[in-house]
Amino acid sequence: MPRSAFLPGLMWPFDMDAGQSCAVSKAEDPAAWQGYADANVPIVTQWDDGKHRGKEPGEESTSSASMPGVVFRMLRDLDVQPGAKALEIGTGTGWNAALLAHRLGAGNVVTVEVDDGIAAAARAALERFGLPVRVVHADGFLGYPQGAPYDRIIATCGLRAVPFAWVRQCRPGGVVVAPWGTHYSNGDAVARLVVARDGASASGAFTGPVEFMKLRAQRRPPVVHAEYVTGSVAEGDESATAVTEAEFVGERFSPGRFAVGLRVRDCRHTVAGKRDGARPVWFYGPADRSWACVMFRDGDTARVWQSGPRRLWDEAETAYRWWDAHGHPGFTRFGLTVDKDGQRAWLDDPQDAWPL
Repeated sequence: MPRSAFLPGLMWPFDMDAGQSCAVSKAEDPAAWQGYADANVPIVTQWDDGKHRGKEPGEESTSSASMPGVVFRMLRDLDVQPGAKALEIGTGTGWNAALLAHRLGAGNVVTVEVDDGIAAAARAALERFGLPVRVVHADGFLGYPQGAPYDRIIATCGLRAVPFAWVRQCRPGGVVVAPWGTHYSNGDAVARLVVARDGASASGAFTGPVEFMKLRAQRRPPVVHAEYVTGSVAEGDESATAVTEAEFVGERFSPGRFAVGLRVRDCRHTVAGKRDGARPVWFYGPADRSWACVMFRDGDTARVWQSGPRRLWDEAETAYRWWDAHGHPGFTRFGLTVDKDGQRAWLDDPQDAWPL
């Protein structure tokens, strides 16, 4: 199942060396196009929900072909077996649906895509490849009840809440695999949820870090800093913290960041670039416009400013201390449970869960 059979003539692979997306045209440079198609890199195939025109990258990437290593890891987690019936949320190029159809047969795969143009292109690519998978143009948030029940459901878009509709459309003992995270950051993890015997819930551990474009129904607009900090940061209440930059910031896919996001509800944070030995980290509370800033500076104690009804840095530091006290647990020790009342996170034991 070559990924190249499902990619458009103009695409924007992520150049690992340059650290940015670059335009590659099959007509102009077929060798480079094929090289990226075969490489283990993510490839943007749409910008700005289809409003973008031209070769230069747009403002926001809104559809892509995920890097093969991630695709295969998630399919491993899904563990599809011949004879099973699968629902995919987020068709994209159609390549993932083709991989499923190769294992299960085209008649056992349904894939849902919210963007009409992307759905049409994927449907055409699948038919050219001899795999007439049912491609449905609809909002995947609702699943696809007409084809239920399914043995497996997989999402190829990032979620902030797993819809209970997916649990209801999956057989007892079935598996739901989805990239999941909080609004705290873009660093997600793959949730592998097994549906309970009574079909009333699904629960399971995370399998590892990942980052995906968000389900359109669960996107949030970008934070506008000026709507929170209307004057000088010095107008906030000032304090200090003994937590260091190395401890709190960590790497991009640090399990510590993920853990803090699980413990601090309704908070978004931004790690700014480092300049002259100083790095500010910002926290924003969308519900009440609370904000906090911690300024990490090389060789000095970090200073903190906070404003609003919530003390967001205090909450974040408490969450970090909790993660530290539990021995720096990695992604696979955390888990998620979903039922009709919402979702809960847990560490090691699903019976000791907290609401999100």
